[in-house]
Amino acid sequence: MGVFVFLPLVLPLTAWPIARLAEQHLHPRTATRLLTGVAAVMATCSTVCLGLVMVVGTAQLPGNPLPDGWSDPEVRAAVPYDEVVGKAAIPALCAVVVACGRTLWRHGRVRRRAHRALSGLPDTEVAVLSDELPYAYALPGGRRDRVVVTTALLDCLEPAERRGLFAHERAHLAARHDRFLLAVQLAARANPFLRPLRTAVSYTAERWADEDAAQAIGSRRTVACAIGKAALVSRGTPVATLAGFAAPGPVPRRVAALLGPAPAVRSWPSVFTSVGLAAWGAAAGTAVSAMSSANSAVTMVLILHAATPL
Repeated sequence: MGVFVFLPLVLPLTAWPIARLAEQHLHPRTATRLLTGVAAVMATCSTVCLGLVMVVGTAQLPGNPLPDGWSDPEVRAAVPYDEVVGKAAIPALCAVVVACGRTLWRHGRVRRRAHRALSGLPDTEVAVLSDELPYAYALPGGRRDRVVVTTALLDCLEPAERRGLFAHERAHLAARHDRFLLAVQLAARANPFLRPLRTAVSYTAERWADEDAAQAIGSRRTVACAIGKAALVSRGTPVATLAGFAAPGPVPRRVAALLGPAPAVRSWPSVFTSVGLAAWGAAAGTAVSAMSSANSAVTMVLILHAATPL
């Protein structure tokens, strides 16, 4: 395996340029899908390689349940600096598992609480809560997907702006933005180098819903005004993996984008642009990461099979 086993751990750095440029130059739908795919693949590859290194480190520990042959010099030679990185990979992988587990647990807990809070309300698409705190978010799952909004937020908006609010949240539900947000949250927990992609997807998912809402009601300015008003009073969503209306973040950029022309829909940027070069760089980094992790996994399996006593 050699140093190739370490490449997936650092190759997420190749996605940093596209994380920023995609927000500015790509259609939000394209940017969200691209960044989420890159983050998911790179996180999986880095976790696989971290697990391979951990196996070598665990085999060196006294009293471990692994076969004795797995601690042979031939196995340890597959990983450079095995004595240090092998043992360091054990707590690192445990931290990744714990962090991802906590994210999934919190995501599920908040969604269950949110559904229980709506149990006494009519089973309609829009659930209006009598609450002095202004907020709104899309709640998927349960018997049906629902839009949750409080009376305090509705009181701040004009009728046309309310239509923009509902169209925005319906767009979140229709495109299942919660899945994109959860995927990049887990990816960032698996590899801290992927945090810029998590931040970017949080923004592009909101921009995606902004554009769909503007198209649905036929007024970009109305959606922009609704977002601006809601941002002044809203407290966001109960968890980062639930898509909201005006969560804390780059709201002025969203408003400015809506006051401008609609973004062009392109499946893939031209290679002769900065965003195109960044996209191809991220794609190349993702491909190399996938090949490195696959090569390392196959090599390690063959080495461990040869070292396992019959």
